[in-house]
Amino acid sequence: MNLRVRPARSQDLGFLRQALAWAADWREEEADLRVLADPNIARYLENWKRDGDFGVIAEGDDGLVGAAWWRHFSDDDHGFGYVASDIPEVTIAVAPDSRGYGVGTALLNALADQARSEGIPALSLSVEEGNASLRLYERVGFQRLAEAGGAVTMKLDLR
Repeated sequence: MNLRVRPARSQDLGFLRQALAWAADWREEEADLRVLADPNIARYLENWKRDGDFGVIAEGDDGLVGAAWWRHFSDDDHGFGYVASDIPEVTIAVAPDSRGYGVGTALLNALADQARSEGIPALSLSVEEGNASLRLYERVGFQRLAEAGGAVTMKLDLR
């Protein structure tokens, strides 16, 4: 697969919504966009692209195949993989038929490179036990911080 990773743009919101559904509904081959009605899920894209948001899109031979982005949260309003207000939380998803081709690795590497260039100390995320992506995150360098409710909070130190 020929792969190109580029910064996400405002007009990519529709694809980012699909990617968020894949991430949230990871057990299903065809993710249901209704999962985005859950405010705990919707927070990852509400008012995209607010100040501090950054994302990347992976384009393959046949179109868009994956996306990853970060969003800063606060102690009072945060997502599942929150660590600290200066550490953005990552969301990532690859189209089901494009998994296993290095798309996720390319997306995470692009995010980490951008974060380093911005002086961001680390990236965090949450992943459920049993999700094959857990191995990808560990391979890229994310470390387990905490486990609760069948999910793992992980952090990638960038310094």
